[in-house]
Amino acid sequence: MASMAHRVAKGLVGGCALLLGVTVTGCGAPQYTYIANSSASTYFKVPSGWHEVKAEALTTAEKAVGSSPAPWQVAYEAGTQANGNDFLSFDVSHPFVFAEVGGLGSTASQSLSYDALRDFFLPVSSTARSNFSQAFTSRGEPDPFINFQQISDQVLTPGRDGVHGVREIFDYTDALDGVTDTFDEIALTNADQNEIYFIVLHCTSTCYSNDQSEINDVMTSFTIGSP
Repeated sequence: MASMAHRVAKGLVGGCALLLGVTVTGCGAPQYTYIANSSASTYFKVPSGWHEVKAEALTTAEKAVGSSPAPWQVAYEAGTQANGNDFLSFDVSHPFVFAEVGGLGSTASQSLSYDALRDFFLPVSSTARSNFSQAFTSRGEPDPFINFQQISDQVLTPGRDGVHGVREIFDYTDALDGVTDTFDEIALTNADQNEIYFIVLHCTSTCYSNDQSEINDVMTSFTIGSP
């Protein structure tokens, strides 16, 4: 599953069936594309003008940053075309959203904490940020991500079968080119803590500020269980 700091969606809306990557057309003008993993009862929506990243391009981008693809994953990007290389690029001027669902082994499940959920994609907790920086220092390399700024930290309890987790919004600056990206992520797990449901949306801080309303629509649509 995707992770830099660690290795650690079927439904009905207004009578319109949700299928993976299906744009709702029978309920008026298509405004959103609904993306669902029916086996995990997980779904979210993106504006209909956003484009899906090809699976091969997404997998290649993940492997390039040392991340392992999840059993189910999908990515979409606003703008004229979707680029898998924007998976962790800091110079993305259009919102890029990535979601995945996967299982956890018994060891990871037992050690899963709220901080582990916060740190699932990039280091967010103070401990993870310190360890991440020290790992580069010990190799005589500069920290690639600097100027961490936490914007929001929420504990989420959606109330469906013990699902719980966090929503984190934070900034990081790419040390190489000085570009600041805003990351908005939700990491959830079930009551047994043997499944991870994850979504992250990011783009430059200017992009995030300008498109904040649309971005929030996408993030708050992330749902586990029938709506």
